[in-house]
Amino acid sequence: MRRIFRPLWLLLAGVSLLVVTLLLLWLVPSDTYIFLPDRAHPVDPLIRVAGAKETTAPGGIYFVDIFVRKASLLERLWPGIHEGAELVPKSALLAPGASESQRVAADAREMTRSQQIAAAVALRAAGYKVPATPTGALIEQVASDAPAAGKLLPTDVVTAVNGQSVRSPADLRRTIEGVKPGSTVRMTVRRGSELTPVTVRTIPDPHDRSRSIIGVFVTPSASIKLPRKVTIDAGDVGGPSAGLAFALDVLERLGKDVDHGKRIAATGEINLDGSVGPVGGIEQKTIGVRNSGIRVFLVPAGDNAAEARRFAHGVRIVPVHSFRQALRSLATLSKSAA
Repeated sequence: MRRIFRPLWLLLAGVSLLVVTLLLLWLVPSDTYIFLPDRAHPVDPLIRVAGAKETTAPGGIYFVDIFVRKASLLERLWPGIHEGAELVPKSALLAPGASESQRVAADAREMTRSQQIAAAVALRAAGYKVPATPTGALIEQVASDAPAAGKLLPTDVVTAVNGQSVRSPADLRRTIEGVKPGSTVRMTVRRGSELTPVTVRTIPDPHDRSRSIIGVFVTPSASIKLPRKVTIDAGDVGGPSAGLAFALDVLERLGKDVDHGKRIAATGEINLDGSVGPVGGIEQKTIGVRNSGIRVFLVPAGDNAAEARRFAHGVRIVPVHSFRQALRSLATLSKSAA
């Protein structure tokens, strides 16, 4: 009897050990992040424009998000268990010195800013005057090896340097370049709703050793006054990449036939001048559009469009540089696009 059941017992023990090992690999997070596709979501239910009528017309504008989380050890070893999975090192996702909670908070601030800019761009396209008052230099990116790394974070707004007011990126560059390389500058930074003092050492510009830099990429920050109330509720979705989709849908709500009765997916960071900037996760977003059955996808021109075409498989990729170009492209789509 023992001889009969011993091999069976060993087999069951081996299977149990394998199951426990796989379970642990699945549950224990690694130090690497993973990008995964999500389905496209209709924008219309998220937007309210004061005085605008509800629409029941066919078609609609869709935005595309991606799932971002820490990969399990199993996903780290075999990312191919998910379609479109992409492993991303922590250093590529978190700014130097930033924590996970700070990343989430920055994503939320980027989403709020994206919504306000999208509303302003759409209202201007509809003929409204939308005042925008410069309020500083918005930090978009911090070089990992720069003096500002760990001190300044994406979505920070620099409002003063060495006691001098900063109203634009040009003001920031002019003030930084005015000090000797190697000296320190005292900044006032708006981080969320709080003003924070930050001291950063300057270094010589590699292209001009007489000029000082701190290693940040900036864009204008502005206080926008909308002539009509626009409310956008995207829940816990963060980041700026839905800006183009939001602007298109707001304009649709204002009475413009933007989608021409078709389901249109769109991604791209919208800027106050109407230009459309590149976004991350374009592979996952293209797969999400494809899996949602949408056949037209507006994406930022350039590398984003080239990458999207690799995974389109029947989805029509429409590259755009600006909001105006997006409107023109949609107006000239062939009737066969669905």
